[in-house]
Amino acid sequence: MNSISISIKTCCQFLFLSLGLFACNSSAKKVTDKSTENWDTLKVTVSAFNSVQYQTAGSDPNLAAWGDTLKPGMNAVAISRDLIGLGINHNDEIKIAGLDSVFVVKDKMHYRWKKRVDIYMGNDIERAKNFGKKKLEIYYKKPEDSTKAEVASE
Repeated sequence: MNSISISIKTCCQFLFLSLGLFACNSSAKKVTDKSTENWDTLKVTVSAFNSVQYQTAGSDPNLAAWGDTLKPGMNAVAISRDLIGLGINHNDEIKIAGLDSVFVVKDKMHYRWKKRVDIYMGNDIERAKNFGKKKLEIYYKKPEDSTKAEVASE
């Protein structure tokens, strides 16, 4: 009876050890998950803008440069045109360091701006002023061509 209880105890220890190793191995897979591998980072100036006439071009402050209609509550951003050359385009999703939301590119800025992202804050001018201007990292999906080139070079 004594040797049976030792065997059961040994089996239980082995089982818990195996489960622990499996759990560690599973968490490692999440870190290298394919869904995050194809994201690039870039440090940019991040500020905020509103749907008000003096902050936008044209007669309709809700109309974005690509023709989208901006509505308060949208997680939308405007990007400087140099970011388009990096592969960030209309309707692409980006993440901004320190913010929980995923933002959709819906507008583009005047040519004079470089390495810049503006977060859309509807009509809340005070909120946009309080956000201010910050140097933050953005995360964006690598363009398809660069992903294919990396795979081809392997």
